[in-house]
Amino acid sequence: MQANTNKAWLGVLPVVLLVAFSAVIPLMTVVNYSVQDIFDVQTRVFVGFDWYRETLRDPRFVDALLRQILFSSLILVIEIPLGIVLARGLPREGRLLPLLLVLLAVPLLIPWNVVGMIWQIFARPDIGLLGAAVNAAGFDYNFTGVVTDAWVTLIAMDVWHWTSLVTLLTFAGLTAIPGACYQAAMLDDASRWQVFWYVEFPRIRSVLVIAVLLRLMDSLMIYTEPFVLTGGGPGNATTFLSQYLTSMAVGQFDVGPAAAFSVLYFLVILLLCWLFYTSVMGSSKGPDPYDEDGL
Repeated sequence: MQANTNKAWLGVLPVVLLVAFSAVIPLMTVVNYSVQDIFDVQTRVFVGFDWYRETLRDPRFVDALLRQILFSSLILVIEIPLGIVLARGLPREGRLLPLLLVLLAVPLLIPWNVVGMIWQIFARPDIGLLGAAVNAAGFDYNFTGVVTDAWVTLIAMDVWHWTSLVTLLTFAGLTAIPGACYQAAMLDDASRWQVFWYVEFPRIRSVLVIAVLLRLMDSLMIYTEPFVLTGGGPGNATTFLSQYLTSMAVGQFDVGPAAAFSVLYFLVILLLCWLFYTSVMGSSKGPDPYDEDGL
């Protein structure tokens, strides 16, 4: 038994080394930079937690963090229910199903910078189909000059790009539900809502947790799409944490403050994901009168 355990560790060792090289070592390097004031390659001064205190007191960091949380909350509120509705509306079999799944997967295959460029052209009020149509309907639409229009366009772009991921994950969970559970619900004359709440939701709960975690992490790290679409404007209305960090690290080359910002950014993402996971997985399981064991 001990020999088998050692063999298992030897099998996992390459992955552990790869993760250590690609994640842990760069992270430790950033942590090291975050406590130093770096003037050049040879001149460094230890400053302790000064850069962390400066970052937390920076109103631009706080504003970008609040915008980030608002954006992530909005897209989760929209994409998760919409993805569930679309997944429940898909046929479980038939010739049309493969075509629908391929069409749903198309937005996921488009690179992030291309998505931003597509929507930048699509939403332009002069030549874009969306912008021209909205203005023709009597609305003064300008996503580069009006904060509300910029946010609506950015959220619509993200919903178009990523709702398919939630739909495909949810559909995979739904197809794994045994037909006997639906038959039991039919015998009890359950409504569509009751079928979802008592039959489907308990069995796709873990899949939804994965979907929410993926979308939460990705939305907290969003950079390319808003950078290409609005450039962070109008003003700083769509400047999120990643864009602010890039301007600090690349534009100003403030290595120490940028490293402290990166560590805090990482901790924010880790904390929010941990809070969501523990709150969901730690809650009691909902009622399940159609458990397979009771059929």
